Amino acid sequence: MSDTTDAAPAARDYSQTLFLPRTEFPMRAGLPVREPHLLERWAGIDLYGRIRNAAAGRPKFVLHDGPPYANGNIHIGTALNKILKDVIVRSQGALGYDANYVPGWDCHGLPIEWKIEEQYRAKGRNKDEVPVIEFRQECRTFAGHWLDVQREEFKRLGVTGDWDHPYATMAFPAEAAIARELLTFAMTGQLYRGSKPVMWSVVEKTALAEAEVEYEDHVSDTIFAAFPIREGAAGDLDGARIVIWTTTPWTIPGNRAVAYSRKVSYGLYRVTQAPDDNWARPGDTFILADTLASGVFSAARVEAQERLRDVAPEELAGLTLSHPLGGHISGYDFPVPLLDGEHVTEEAGTGFVHTAPGHGREDFEIWTASGRMLAQRGIDTRIPYTVDADGALTGEAPGFTGKLVLNHKGEKGDANKAVIAALTESGNLIARGVLRHSYPHSWRSKKPVIFRNTPQWFIALDKPVESLRHRTLREVSLQAIADTEWVPPQGRNRINGMVENRPDWVVSRQRAWGVPITVFVRKGTSEVLRDERVNARIVEAFAAEGADAWFTDSDGARFLAPDHDPADYEKVTDVLDVWFDSGSTHAFVLDDPEAFPGLAGVRRRRDGGADTVMYLEGSDQHRGWFQSSLLESAGTRGRAPYDIVLTHGFVLDPKGLKMSKSKGNVVAPQNVIKDSGADILRLWVAASDYADDLRIGPEIIKTFAETYRKLRNSLRWMLGSLAHRVPGEDVPHGRMPELERFILHRLAELDGEIREAYRSFDTKRVVALLNGFMTGDLSAFYFDVRKDTLYCDPISSTARRAALQVIDETFRRVTIWLAPVLAFTADEAWLDRYPSEDGSVHLQILPETPAAWRDDALAARWQKIRRVRRVVTGALEIERAQKRIGASLEAAPIVHVSDPDLLGALDGIDFAEVCITSAIRIEAGEGPPDAFRLDEVRGVAVVPALAEGRKCARSWRVTPDVGMDGDYPDVTPRDARALREWDAAHGTASAA
Repeated sequence: MSDTTDAAPAARDYSQTLFLPRTEFPMRAGLPVREPHLLERWAGIDLYGRIRNAAAGRPKFVLHDGPPYANGNIHIGTALNKILKDVIVRSQGALGYDANYVPGWDCHGLPIEWKIEEQYRAKGRNKDEVPVIEFRQECRTFAGHWLDVQREEFKRLGVTGDWDHPYATMAFPAEAAIARELLTFAMTGQLYRGSKPVMWSVVEKTALAEAEVEYEDHVSDTIFAAFPIREGAAGDLDGARIVIWTTTPWTIPGNRAVAYSRKVSYGLYRVTQAPDDNWARPGDTFILADTLASGVFSAARVEAQERLRDVAPEELAGLTLSHPLGGHISGYDFPVPLLDGEHVTEEAGTGFVHTAPGHGREDFEIWTASGRMLAQRGIDTRIPYTVDADGALTGEAPGFTGKLVLNHKGEKGDANKAVIAALTESGNLIARGVLRHSYPHSWRSKKPVIFRNTPQWFIALDKPVESLRHRTLREVSLQAIADTEWVPPQGRNRINGMVENRPDWVVSRQRAWGVPITVFVRKGTSEVLRDERVNARIVEAFAAEGADAWFTDSDGARFLAPDHDPADYEKVTDVLDVWFDSGSTHAFVLDDPEAFPGLAGVRRRRDGGADTVMYLEGSDQHRGWFQSSLLESAGTRGRAPYDIVLTHGFVLDPKGLKMSKSKGNVVAPQNVIKDSGADILRLWVAASDYADDLRIGPEIIKTFAETYRKLRNSLRWMLGSLAHRVPGEDVPHGRMPELERFILHRLAELDGEIREAYRSFDTKRVVALLNGFMTGDLSAFYFDVRKDTLYCDPISSTARRAALQVIDETFRRVTIWLAPVLAFTADEAWLDRYPSEDGSVHLQILPETPAAWRDDALAARWQKIRRVRRVVTGALEIERAQKRIGASLEAAPIVHVSDPDLLGALDGIDFAEVCITSAIRIEAGEGPPDAFRLDEVRGVAVVPALAEGRKCARSWRVTPDVGMDGDYPDVTPRDARALREWDAAHGTASAA
């Protein structure tokens, strides 16, 4: 015989007989490569259309997209916004809604116009020399380019929506709808042309809305100026002067009044000692607020002063002042009244407020509110235009014509210096200085703005309107705010305060790229033409040609004729504030079934329907899009355009600092996607408390990548195990082992919790629940415990079949729960489990959970079992670290339990299986002093011990019964049964 024949038979490779996980779902995600393939698949199967078809007939949930500007690549804040929208839309779809998302873009306005002007300046071109239609076409082309770029960037984030049919404010039907909405305001009389101080950008040469302004540090010149008493003084008030403080000396030529408060205590003060060269001199008398007097005298370098007496509010009301430049420069010899103002405080200054009605909202309001009284006193109430569009003082500021407040670069001009010099010469400058403070800047040019009186178009907030049931727009808007659900709730108070206190809405801009203010004014009057026939012609022309139609007709004859003579009317050439554009989007997206049929027929919750419209943007939009949409819809429809408004914070760096290129702390979403994948960004968004500001940086991204890895590995292990699941081998719930029924209970618990979290848009809780379940309940417990059963039990094992059944149920639910967050990974896993040419997890809704799965008593028992297990695993970790054991199957610990409640919970449980040891002994009592204990689990002590017996060659258990089956002498009886079934199924002879 050969040596081969005489040799002992080779040991059998039992690994071939184990039901080890088997899957093509890779451990390494490779998201940057894999995600684009999934995007191609979604496009190829028309996933958006399939979702629409599958959801047809369900209650609608519409997330109306707040339009981003089409003027550059997206940034991390935009990515946050779009991802959060997608997570919510997908989750509402999974909850059983027809959840639809139509993306949109803001295409008009200064952001885009400014970009074209920058290109012109770089080429040495002058915008004013370019025909307006040519310029508008360049703006349209620019916006179209960036719309396409941003669309692809949003799609790469995994955002699903009607990308083939988005809305754009520059689309002809949209421009027609915007004009129609404006004309509705004109027909109801809410639109008017008036003269008010507005924030004006000298650099951009246009009025700005509050939403277009940000506040930055700025150094201003400050002055204390004195107004001599002109009339009404008696006794010791004769010769006294009232002192004001201002941070805008250039507004002094526009001064027309001084405000005081009846709530402030005033005194008459006399200077008794001062330097020889001082502006305030001994003998000078001033009226000042008592609480502020010492600060004024300190600034004025007054060394000593005395308070002569009280000055009552009634005395102040009877005084008239002289302008501080009167008698020095011609044109300032008019009387300056004292007006009682609620806005006057004792926080800073002098207790008196310099009032230039052309340069401030409160100044304007107190001046106009006092108009009748002032006219009766013979005071001219006209508000002068002291500053032109270029920031230069006009002829209505005598002595300062041409002096610049700001130059075309936004830099401080010479106006302050000139006014301060004139006040010095007039003897009415008391002190001067500088102040660093927060000051409004244009958020585009980043340059300071000024308050400038200029003719503009406004929508009235406090005019009762018949179409609003004789209520005002402010009243209707405040009621709409109360009727809306705000997430988080404090959003209601924020926008409520803004609407309560805001001035009339200035809707005109002195620009070229936008929807024009499509009204005609009768020449020589302020009368707006109201004619539905003219309106219809305008809207019809815009729908066919776009808003360019307004600019191609010089006098408006095509719209006015034959009903009106164009010679009688002025055609307005201002364009609409872009916030009016975006505020009107509901009119041509939510209310136009022909343009967006998927959104047709929405019956809002407020109207008694089951459908919901949500607006979702950053918290800055309380003063932006949320408010402009509210005012527009309230003014034309008498209600808000939304049922729910959700707001999120801003994205900061890991230290909580604002991102900027100069700091080098900018995180670009494109780079995160390239390095880690979009699902990592999506997980970061969903797991964060979006109601507050969010932080992101390389280490934070790494943390979420690790969380993602654990979630993915849980999915992978389930997929691998389910490769051995045989359809139809279900085990009735009552015959399942307790552990399986406990996991089903956990699924039932989670089902309610996750539904509620998604219903309340609490994505952070969803991620926390799933992460805790998948890493804690599944990977670290259930999967760990059940690996031996799944890998080693016989084919016929009820426990094995029950475990596979529970894993199948778990996989299905977990994948659907995760799908709104990990849109790519969940679909990849779903398709691995359920291969289909046109299937997707995103077509699924949350499955119903059988009531029988819920078993609170069983869950309470297993929570106690797991508490005891923690002590055992803690003890074994020390044994492993000390190298006294290699694996937990080498151990057979003794568990001492003195807590009768915990001891009772272990009754009837194979606790060795639960602890993954080969054997275990449970004894009642405290246990020896040197036993292992955990402070947080009282009444349990563990004494480690080694398992006795031989190591099973197949399952690696150490037990005395290895070899009891003669056919399989190196395995346990359980493993021998498994091998016998395996061999029979595969036609393999036994090892005997």
